[in-house]
Amino acid sequence: MTTDSSALPLRRRAVQAAMGKTPFDKLLKNANLLDMVTGEIRLVDIGLTGSMIASVHPCSDAFEAVETLDLAGAYLSPGLIDTHVHVESSHLSADRYAQIVVAQGTTTIYWDPHELANVLGVAGVRYAVESSRGLSLRVICAAPSSVPSTPGLETSGADFRGAEMQTMLDWPEVAGVAEMMDMHGVINGSERMLEILEAGLQSGKLIEGHARGLKGKTLQAYLAAGVGSDHELTSAEDALEKLRAGLNLQIRGSHPYLLPDIVAALNALPHLSSQITLCTDDVPPDFLMERGGMIALVNTLIDCGLRAEDVLRMASFNAALRLKRDDLGLIAAGRTADFFTFDSLQHIRPARVFVNGECVAKAGHMLREESAPPSAMQPPRATVHLNALQATDFQLRIPGIKNGKATLRHIKGARFTQWNETTVEVRDGIAQLPAGFSLIWVQHRHGKSPAKAQMALLEGWGELRGAIATTYSHDSHNLVVLGRNPADMVRAANHLIACGGGMALAQNAELLASVEMPIAGMLSDLPASELAAQFKNLRELSAQIADWEPPYRVFKAIEGTCLACNAGPHLTDLGLTDGGTRQIINPLVAAWEIE
Repeated sequence: MTTDSSALPLRRRAVQAAMGKTPFDKLLKNANLLDMVTGEIRLVDIGLTGSMIASVHPCSDAFEAVETLDLAGAYLSPGLIDTHVHVESSHLSADRYAQIVVAQGTTTIYWDPHELANVLGVAGVRYAVESSRGLSLRVICAAPSSVPSTPGLETSGADFRGAEMQTMLDWPEVAGVAEMMDMHGVINGSERMLEILEAGLQSGKLIEGHARGLKGKTLQAYLAAGVGSDHELTSAEDALEKLRAGLNLQIRGSHPYLLPDIVAALNALPHLSSQITLCTDDVPPDFLMERGGMIALVNTLIDCGLRAEDVLRMASFNAALRLKRDDLGLIAAGRTADFFTFDSLQHIRPARVFVNGECVAKAGHMLREESAPPSAMQPPRATVHLNALQATDFQLRIPGIKNGKATLRHIKGARFTQWNETTVEVRDGIAQLPAGFSLIWVQHRHGKSPAKAQMALLEGWGELRGAIATTYSHDSHNLVVLGRNPADMVRAANHLIACGGGMALAQNAELLASVEMPIAGMLSDLPASELAAQFKNLRELSAQIADWEPPYRVFKAIEGTCLACNAGPHLTDLGLTDGGTRQIINPLVAAWEIE
């Protein structure tokens, strides 16, 4: 009796094809393979059986195949693996995100959906899992540990402890604990962090780090707790200390100004460790489409002086090792057939992208439209639980003083903040903004606590000529407004309340531009091209309001200005916080009446 080989289990079929007993499903001939184990580039043929690589063999070996494709000497690399990304920063749904990055050569991502989790709780993580099924992009999820990122200093839409972590880690789609942003809690053994760490350690899965600013004893203590990686690099010296400590170093693309010094430091080492991987962390939609995600980082590192072969190994084989995925990251028999072709080692431009043995993209374009899978879960909307505001809500009032002066603590700087003090005039109980200052205003939007607005003076942004508002503000994603004129601030804020969230600019009490993000207040319904155009327009028009160049940094700073886990002062829905001391600080130093 003859057995149909197509009915045999996949791995058995691959064995028979590798032995020449049955044809390969596909035979890719004359590929210049980048061998991630030996460092060689060698001309080979590759036989595929279904989604699996069945054989990598000399071109002189004769095999039969149902389909043969001559690659004519094109280079072949494993698909890129992004070891740490928040898809939410693209403001796209998972299917539309996949449509872009797969065509750029990224075939696997490790998604930390902690932005969704901070708004929606465990249901947000479940939405991330369900919305990424059936895509060409392989999505591995992490269980967010930072909900909120700094307990006691901010209020998000949920509160994760050990029970929530255990629930998520029990899901097969979740590969580990996402970045441990509460560094203070990890090092000092807070009850919450001990519960989360215990759940992670008991699961045997990954525990990801967020070791911003840690060094010496604090860095060693952070590792001793069980953390295994870090992407929060601040300098070349910082990168080397973390690599020497034993962390998996995740070089990220969201801070490109650091990369030349980091590359120079790595090139000075005796060898490049397998502990170095790559990640994007956060990429806005216009940059994702125009410059790329992982592929942009790969080419930037090559331009900075790393060999293409080394960069691609970091982005594939090293990443698979970190994620404990023996089926990925290497073009070898028995591995999943995820790879891409390209023509030059000086600048990587994927020509063909294969996922599970199928060519899914050519010349930067997908061959089929990605679509969201059928799911009982609907995109979460109506998450901005606030009523319309008044212009008077954006006046900084000084209690107990009608006309006089007040000395206030305030935030100095944007991305790296410092404490400072200034004395302001008080008229009719309202602080008058000095020249060069603006206001930052934050209000809880999740309906979990009384929505009392918080305000503080902001120095180092200049005198904003309008207002910038967002509901996408790391990591609690409350409503944040920056400006000087209450009429501008209320116009931008009320637009976001009405549309369900997003980003908005207002000037002269009129809406200047907006990007509506009604899904969880952070994701858009628009196709990627339309969203990118709107986001780019918003970015460019922001130059009419703020003089800080480049405009990209304005948006990065706005999104991170409430990130209370970082050192320095940050305003949250609970008040003016100190990330170093973990205290809420009264901004009022002194106040006095003047006759």
